[in-house]
Amino acid sequence: MEQNGVPGESGTTPNGTNANDTGANGGTGPAADTPGTGTAEPGAAARIAEIRVRIDEIDRTIVELWQERAALSREVGATRMASGGTRLVLSREQEILERFRVALGADGTQLALLLLRAGRGPL
Repeated sequence: MEQNGVPGESGTTPNGTNANDTGANGGTGPAADTPGTGTAEPGAAARIAEIRVRIDEIDRTIVELWQERAALSREVGATRMASGGTRLVLSREQEILERFRVALGADGTQLALLLLRAGRGPL
């Protein structure tokens, strides 16, 4: 794996251009990338910027929902334990793991494990 994360592309910079190219300032290499987009094509750079605005909105929502879910899960656990119940209900955790696995595959299982840990703490 090379520095830019692409196997077999030795001598390239993280944005995929050749380290020896001089870019738009008189060299023979490609025009300089629009900062942070990985492309020098203005239309593509603008579209990437638009998409990233929505990605950032989604990320904020995910964080908010993650925090809300963790708080609710902690409340369930505290309520259960205060009433003499167990700290965990393994059948419920298995149900959640399975739901995420079916919807998202192996990554879903990993995500569910992280969600469960956020709400109940490590085992």
